[in-house]
Amino acid sequence: MAPHTEQLTRSAVRLRGLTRSFEGRTVLDGIDLDLPAGQFTALLGHSGSGKSTLLRAIAGLDHGVAGDGRLTAPRRVSVVFQDSRLLPWRRVLDNVLLGLDGKDAADRGRSALAEVGLAGRERAWPGELSGGEAQRAALARSLVREPELLLADEPFGALDALTRIKMHHLLRELWQRHRPSVLLVTHDVDEAIVLADRVLVLDRGRIGLDLTIDRPHPRSYREPVLGEYRERLLAALGVTEDHT
Repeated sequence: MAPHTEQLTRSAVRLRGLTRSFEGRTVLDGIDLDLPAGQFTALLGHSGSGKSTLLRAIAGLDHGVAGDGRLTAPRRVSVVFQDSRLLPWRRVLDNVLLGLDGKDAADRGRSALAEVGLAGRERAWPGELSGGEAQRAALARSLVREPELLLADEPFGALDALTRIKMHHLLRELWQRHRPSVLLVTHDVDEAIVLADRVLVLDRGRIGLDLTIDRPHPRSYREPVLGEYRERLLAALGVTEDHT
């Protein structure tokens, strides 16, 4: 059995009966979910459907979840947000190393920056970076921690179209190299199809569709066969091609 196949036989995340309400409104309604170790999963849903709430619960950042509350996740979890969240008063390398120590921390930080194409920018200030470069630095900050689970909350939503495509390639390459489990929250159906091997649709507090994207990588937005997946996902979101 190949190493990646062995990974997928183990669960990185296991949720049972996960429920979350805000001011009497149920956002997550008894969700059961398993994310295999090493799998790249995307999560779609309308605004306000609970995507970010689910991600925060998995990350251990939301202690208001209820139900029977069974949630297991790896010890090493990193989160990437839509905003790079770099501290403007710290240089790029210092941002990447935030909270890390050890004799090899600086070397690991430089290696992570080189992996995301920012070698030589270690001493730059965040304000000197473009939007794409800032997100690269945010990815480096996540990877330097060698996460077992990478949670990405619309990390490319604020980028222009060309930069976004480049970041798609980078994220997929980094995933193939490091093989963490990835849960990517996105509004973009095409982004989910091109990047992920499994796409979930969150609807009315539950997983309304769990779709495997059984196509080899790299994938192109122009592949006709991907249109079938797109139609299924749009239908699950209550959208027809006439409205896109």
